[in-house]
Amino acid sequence: QVQLVESGGGLVQAGGSLRLSCAASTRTFSSNAMGWFRQAPGKEREFVAAISGSGRSTDYADSVKGRGTISRDNAKNTVYLQMNSLKPEDTAVYYCAASRRVIPFSRSSEYDYWGQGTQVTVSS
Repeated sequence: QVQLVESGGGLVQAGGSLRLSCAASTRTFSSNAMGWFRQAPGKEREFVAAISGSGRSTDYADSVKGRGTISRDNAKNTVYLQMNSLKPEDTAVYYCAASRRVIPFSRSSEYDYWGQGTQVTVSS
């Protein structure tokens, strides 16, 4: 069992920035690809970004390319999502996810563990 705890969400004005963090309780963190997903009310959960176990490979949804950066600190068992130039359409609950695989995937079904989510609200 892997526990994931997100933090860093909140209310921000359009054009602002947020840095989300996800702390994982696992002894094999460097072997876990990590992903960020988000879900707005009435919408399906959508892919945001993913990073390989080593941190050398990343993938981003088109909607956040150029504005979002995923990174990880394996010594701290933590993955981050830096979001800049935030837009109202970025408003959603953001979820951290961990995979037993080291390869980053964009499909939510490829992830085995999920955090409870953190709310991000962007006002116009």
